[in-house]
Amino acid sequence: MCEAERKKPRLIGFDLDYTLWPFFVDCQYRIPFTMSQGGDVVDSRNRRAAPYPEVSEVLRHLQEEGYVLAVASRTRGVEGANQLLSLYGWDQHFTYKEIYSGSKIAHFQSIKRKSGLEFSEMLFFDDEEGNRRDLASIGVLQVMVRGGVTRELVTNGLKLYAK
Repeated sequence: MCEAERKKPRLIGFDLDYTLWPFFVDCQYRIPFTMSQGGDVVDSRNRRAAPYPEVSEVLRHLQEEGYVLAVASRTRGVEGANQLLSLYGWDQHFTYKEIYSGSKIAHFQSIKRKSGLEFSEMLFFDDEEGNRRDLASIGVLQVMVRGGVTRELVTNGLKLYAK
């Protein structure tokens, strides 16, 4: 089967902590986040807060390919997460943002309601195994992330979804 004929998700979602960036936003940094004169994102103690290296390119590419992108993150650090999404320039990529404490099921129920898409049309990247079981129960396919989102991981996730 050629690439164009493969089954593709209509929406691709991402967790934040240890998925798009290598830290817990709500306990390892102090808000507010700002852009330093040197162009780095830093917290209130001037500690650099960098995302995983391939994430910006991956998000840009997926959006260019026509995928609808979403964030679904369980965190108490809502303000910090939103600041980082803006400072990294990623806000433009995400149509849906569900960032709050609670279950991933609640996040995806909200995305489903807002988007009109079925759970089976969604692919999700996350580093937490427990979320995979929860999401499988509603029909969302989760790809496990170890060491951050990369081009290779997303390509493999899309292949897995196509099966």
